[in-house]
Amino acid sequence: MKEIQIAIDGPASSGKSTVAKIVAKELGYTYLDTGAMYRAATYLALNNEIDLDDESGIIHQLVEFPISFGRDEQGQQLVFVGDVDVTHPIRDNQVTQHVSTVAALPLVREKLVEMQQMIAHQGGIIMDGRDIGTVVLPEAELKIFLVASVEERAERRYKENLEKGIETNLETLKQEIADRDYKDSHREVSPLKPAVDAIHFDTTGVGIDEVVAFIQEKAKKILDK
Repeated sequence: MKEIQIAIDGPASSGKSTVAKIVAKELGYTYLDTGAMYRAATYLALNNEIDLDDESGIIHQLVEFPISFGRDEQGQQLVFVGDVDVTHPIRDNQVTQHVSTVAALPLVREKLVEMQQMIAHQGGIIMDGRDIGTVVLPEAELKIFLVASVEERAERRYKENLEKGIETNLETLKQEIADRDYKDSHREVSPLKPAVDAIHFDTTGVGIDEVVAFIQEKAKKILDK
């Protein structure tokens, strides 16, 4: 059976991970949360008191404590560094505030992209992030670029944090998301931008089911060729 690579890019809280997980499940594909990998690298740096611009130090941690993924009894994705479950710690505010700094480090990105591409070569895959269609999977058959207003994205993250018991201020979230958009789109290495052949979709005011259906329709057209 024909399998394809699907790249879903976009800014923070644009709905990438949520729809990617659903589409992957529907197609029976592997889902790789690249954002979780950069968060895990940031977590390792913060937890081991490594300077956030110390590329060799962070890479050493990635080698010593490799990032891996698993599933809990409900089928939800788990993230590990070494044998430590960091699924929830990597979503803490401190990690969120510093992940863009770590993600901008060229050698760290090179290391993680190498890991991502190795996983992609194993078969049908869906990845979401900020440079999947431009850097990680430039030959992906389907590239989607999701966007949404800062206000709506902050509301989404606010609700997610409340559900996870993470204390959050909505106005602070709005500022953090706007700041991260700027950092991600202006960094020198692999900036956030759509691939020239990406399909844009604005998820502001749009339900998850509608976004999933849109992507599935585009994938089906390619698979049916």
